[in-house]
Amino acid sequence: MGFLDGLKKFGLGALENEELYEDPKKKEQKEEEKKPAVVINEETLLFDKKYTCPICETQFDVKTLRSGKVRMKSQDMDLRPVYNEMDPSKYEVVTCPRCGYSVLAKFFAPLTKFQIDEVKSKISSNYKKQTFGTKTYSYEEARVRYELAIASAMVKKAKNSEKAYLCLKMAWLIRGETEHLDPSAPDYEEKKKKNEAEEKELLKKALDGFVLARQSESQIAGMDETTTDYLMAAVAMEVDEFDIAIRMISNILTSRTANSRIKDKANELKEIVAEKKKAAQAAAAAPEG
Repeated sequence: MGFLDGLKKFGLGALENEELYEDPKKKEQKEEEKKPAVVINEETLLFDKKYTCPICETQFDVKTLRSGKVRMKSQDMDLRPVYNEMDPSKYEVVTCPRCGYSVLAKFFAPLTKFQIDEVKSKISSNYKKQTFGTKTYSYEEARVRYELAIASAMVKKAKNSEKAYLCLKMAWLIRGETEHLDPSAPDYEEKKKKNEAEEKELLKKALDGFVLARQSESQIAGMDETTTDYLMAAVAMEVDEFDIAIRMISNILTSRTANSRIKDKANELKEIVAEKKKAAQAAAAAPEG
């Protein structure tokens, strides 16, 4: 018997099951559910940015995200940002449509004669001209652009940090593609499994590059030392390189310059690494069959 049962005689029985106090969090959730789904036209978030290829001097346009047009929804453990409207990682590689030279926009810069000659002889001379989307880039097109960027970085002898960062960004791209797969598609499970394997392989290559870069480069992809250590720890955890993860976390926790926010994140990651390492050891010790 409810405390508002007496309302029935007034014809207000429907109110007897109403909650006396409303949880603010539930209220916000209800309001979000009532809001109509906003359909984002990805094309409207982009503009054509002009570049001049340092290899063949061709002028071309690249689809580029307009500043301030997307909002970060969350951040993965390895610092990958997730946005509400679309996946910006599809638009971060600059590719010359004539000669194939490709590079992350943040690394676009003049090249040495040696680098130009190497790209011309090892990429441009064999490159088959590609046509990319005129309005937006698909994940498939973005993958090709990242592959070309990694190949370009290899032949021009780019810094280890640039190559590692490219591998990381491509891993994030594939993760984004996986998140956008249609679960009702007949090949969903197969595609998801393949993507996850490719993502992990790229994360391993990224970690290898970051380890080498940290030994010889003063700054990696514009990140400070503490952020680099955290990123390496998170990626190491994802690919089961627990010793590297623990070492990087220790660097952060004993650092005199790391702020409390990054130390809190490092402590959270430390617990996850410990749990994952314990589970891996248990699985390895379990008898087969």
